[in-house]
Amino acid sequence: MLKATFQKYQLQFKFNALTSRGGMQFKNGYYLFISDGQYTGIGECSFIEGLSIDNLQNYEQTLQSLCKHIESETTDSKPDLTNYPSIQFGYEMALLDVKVKGSKILFDSAFTRGKSQIPINGLIWMGGRDFMLQQINQKLNEGFKCIKIKIGAINFDEELMLLEFIRQKFPVDIIEIRLDANGAFNNNNVFEKLEKLSRFQIHSIEQPVKQGQLELMKKVCALSPIPVALDEELIDLKEVSKRELLQLVRPQYIILKPSLLGGFAVCNDWINLALEQSIGWWATSALESNIGLSAIAQWVFTKSETIVQGLGTGGLYTGNVSSPLYINQGHLGYNPELSWGTV
Repeated sequence: MLKATFQKYQLQFKFNALTSRGGMQFKNGYYLFISDGQYTGIGECSFIEGLSIDNLQNYEQTLQSLCKHIESETTDSKPDLTNYPSIQFGYEMALLDVKVKGSKILFDSAFTRGKSQIPINGLIWMGGRDFMLQQINQKLNEGFKCIKIKIGAINFDEELMLLEFIRQKFPVDIIEIRLDANGAFNNNNVFEKLEKLSRFQIHSIEQPVKQGQLELMKKVCALSPIPVALDEELIDLKEVSKRELLQLVRPQYIILKPSLLGGFAVCNDWINLALEQSIGWWATSALESNIGLSAIAQWVFTKSETIVQGLGTGGLYTGNVSSPLYINQGHLGYNPELSWGTV
């Protein structure tokens, strides 16, 4: 008989993590534990307030209902997790971990055996010009070949100056630049801003306009001089199906966040649909602790060994769970000789 419990956590950012939606000083979430009497599996239920669709008012109540369902072993007692994608992901992760005897090796591969690494982008957070320049220089010195810059929270002309600085020092064959606008542009300025950004040979831009404006996004994807990646657009589909969204909007890329989309199975569906329509993809972590980050990295390695992923969030926090994960020369690796810390 299975036993299930959960535990809340709070991680502190090492800096004010600023996006176009505002700043964050800490990150809340929950760990879900499932035990078969001999081994305990752990899953992470990670949400981003203001972005995730999870109903936070009833979050703990839903976790309690899920734990009762797990322990009752009856199919009719499972709570509806449609509006709780982060809980669905944590549940899926914990079940996988129980099956592998609590080893946290959910997907055995050359990655978890320490034989191969995952190329990742270096994430540049919004802030003042000096702060962003400091981050950029640090990532370049650390050997990253791809950097992702969040834009939309400071003066646009200053953002253009930052991109000018990067391109003067590092041409496109040295550094790939991805941008994330988090929906900061609108119908009146999106094409003007995309045109100005395009002269810096940008790989892609995530979510240039706010989600839910499908006709506008369709137009942006068709006319943008920069390839467009859908991010938030995938999170809360109500009017259209996954397939219909991709057929209508025709993005060049989609960005997959298992914590916000509802787990690995859902993301596998997105990948299959994208491949059918020749749409590229990559995955990013959604501010998980090292528990969730490791699970996502293990999964994504089984899907692609070459696409640059967005998985480098583990170092954002103080007090994160120590893990076998490490970053070296723009790659995320897993050292099986290192032990996990306690949660």
